[in-house]
Amino acid sequence: MNSALHHPLSIAHRTLQAAKSGFERTHVRCYKRHPMPTEFKSFLKRLAHKSGEVIKPYFGDASIAVERKGDESPVTIADRKAEETLRALINKEFPDHGIIGEEFGNENEDAEYVWVLDPIDGTISFTTGCPLFGTLIGLMRNGQPILGAIHQPILGQLCIGDNETTTLNDRPVRIRESNALAEATLLCSCIKTVSEFQPEREADFHELVKQVRVFRTWGDCYGYLLLSSGFADIMIDPIMNPWDLQPVIPVVRGAGGVITSWTGEEPKDSAVAAPAGLHAEVLQVLNPGG
Repeated sequence: MNSALHHPLSIAHRTLQAAKSGFERTHVRCYKRHPMPTEFKSFLKRLAHKSGEVIKPYFGDASIAVERKGDESPVTIADRKAEETLRALINKEFPDHGIIGEEFGNENEDAEYVWVLDPIDGTISFTTGCPLFGTLIGLMRNGQPILGAIHQPILGQLCIGDNETTTLNDRPVRIRESNALAEATLLCSCIKTVSEFQPEREADFHELVKQVRVFRTWGDCYGYLLLSSGFADIMIDPIMNPWDLQPVIPVVRGAGGVITSWTGEEPKDSAVAAPAGLHAEVLQVLNPGG
């Protein structure tokens, strides 16, 4: 009998490798694909560019009025006008489709196809002249995300994913393969939201920050763009709404990444996104008790 096989480090290594393999099977290989009509991708590009035309004139205006909604999140005239533009285009082109939007609620949300809209994800950045924001546009079929876009109109970046492929300005991009936390770049939208929405994992989050090479709050949707185009290794959010989350899922998966909740389940109200080889390690740090 080979005693090395029973050494604690060998057992831990095999356990981690099994966890990685399990996550790949569950969240990468076995993810159900849907046919993608070409017309949807073309229309998605038109939505992104039209909303960008609305948003750009308001960026960098320090006098723009910022209101507070019921949940204390900020909103501006640019948010509202951009979503109005998106809704009008969708209703004209696909009147039988549903819409879920941050600013104006839901309509026909039980339809087979439902568009998910966040006109400005990262409004705080937008109102302070920081370009770490974007427009999120997603399409769900029977409740499953099949198409998503992250559009940064100031920088002229449009990232589109369909669960199988992801492009940045029509150029294929892939998440960079990384298997070592010690060499990883970790992104998060806001540190404060960890203590607010994942208080039981706050210490584990700070442990994760200690273990990576670089930690930055280049977050909101732009963090997922950086991750999917190979400029970061991990993007996490302790709390997300449907309009924040659904559009980025096909982008991350199309770039070859894994995205789950903080506990490793199908993402619904939080997200951990990383390459398959690193994702299981991140979850182990965030959930040390199993």
